[in-house]
Amino acid sequence: MRPVLVITHAPHEGPGAVARALADVPYGVRTVLDVAEPRLPALADVSGVVVMGGPMDADDVAGHPGLAAERGLLAAAVDADVPVLGVCLGHQLLALALGARLHRRTAHEVGFAPVRVVADDAVLGGLGAAGSEPTVLHWHSDEVDLPQGATLLASSDVTTVQAFRAGSAVGLQFHPELDAAMLDLWLATPDMIAGLEDDEIAAIRDDGARHLPGLLAASARAFGAFAEQVRARG
Repeated sequence: MRPVLVITHAPHEGPGAVARALADVPYGVRTVLDVAEPRLPALADVSGVVVMGGPMDADDVAGHPGLAAERGLLAAAVDADVPVLGVCLGHQLLALALGARLHRRTAHEVGFAPVRVVADDAVLGGLGAAGSEPTVLHWHSDEVDLPQGATLLASSDVTTVQAFRAGSAVGLQFHPELDAAMLDLWLATPDMIAGLEDDEIAAIRDDGARHLPGLLAASARAFGAFAEQVRARG
């Protein structure tokens, strides 16, 4: 079976629950963030593409030249009907690859809060059907417009485009990939908690203990649906 390409941007922002859903699917993890001309695999040689989060701005190609190659790969993957999953920064890169705009520092959300699911989707449906409001983990300050022709899947009061579907690709602004250990790592990583007060950190930790057990099962369903799409191609 052709492997899934997983692209990461920070050592503490790995695939988490996505990797568990791909347990019987080969996958390789690459970080090409600061490589001007990375050698990425041909789309004919992969069964899917996953792009994870990171602290940088999605349009900061001058500071992180590898982002341009990631955007090119994402655009080509959608054109080729390759299953794509973008999470947080990956969601923003996917939107940019499809012609949407990025808005910096207009949508600060950090912590557990609900999103409104506004359309049914095979992947997002693992978290909730249209009309539901699952509580998820947010950790972002930037937001994107909805790409032309894409379907809005979820919103929040702060961020209009929390999730979208564009052909073979789905973007998620929030973080269903985390488990308790990964959340603990984030809360111990200075870059992640910069600007947060001690009581905010404590609230996120307490909310994680309350919400993550249910989210783990929901995330397994969501990413399991993505894995099925990958198997169908692979």
